[in-house]
Amino acid sequence: MTGMLQIGDKVLALSLLEEKFVCDLEKCRGACCVQGDAGAPLLEEELPLLDGIFPVLKPYLRSESAAAIESEGTYVTDESDGEKVTPLLGGKECVYAVFDNGIARCAIEKAWSEGAVPFRKPVSCHLYPLRVKEYESFTAVNHDRWPVCKPAIANGKILGVPVFVFCKEGLLRRFGSGFYRELEIAAATFAGEGE
Repeated sequence: MTGMLQIGDKVLALSLLEEKFVCDLEKCRGACCVQGDAGAPLLEEELPLLDGIFPVLKPYLRSESAAAIESEGTYVTDESDGEKVTPLLGGKECVYAVFDNGIARCAIEKAWSEGAVPFRKPVSCHLYPLRVKEYESFTAVNHDRWPVCKPAIANGKILGVPVFVFCKEGLLRRFGSGFYRELEIAAATFAGEGE
């Protein structure tokens, strides 16, 4: 399926409705936290949250990550587009990545799951593989595809989970329940048209 869908001022790739996706950490090893040329994009309102939780988050981080954050800050500006992003450690993994049996996981989310911090993780991470880009008159929601996510695509096909359903929590967090209900209605409509 190609094309776009508009809900309010959000323009979405139709692939979110048709293509399948469910992370398979045992196979990808959390590569999205390790590979790439920049850290995770951050919303303006997330910047003070990261600053505020850092003292509590510090014990959850690797010592080299804590040192990098103390040196660079809890976020940096991406030189290519001027966006605020999470810092990278040595130009590689996100400074908030920790490793459990060789699998990259988020230290922020670990601290959140234990009730230590009120912030779960950057919403861009919660939305992945979706990427959101704000324009003057609309917000684009696109499906990011790269080879490290092949196991997630295969897993999604086995489980029959569309991308937008996998990303439900992130979409609810970013755009609210009204938007998500409209997206579900659109998905049902498109599914009916495809029969």
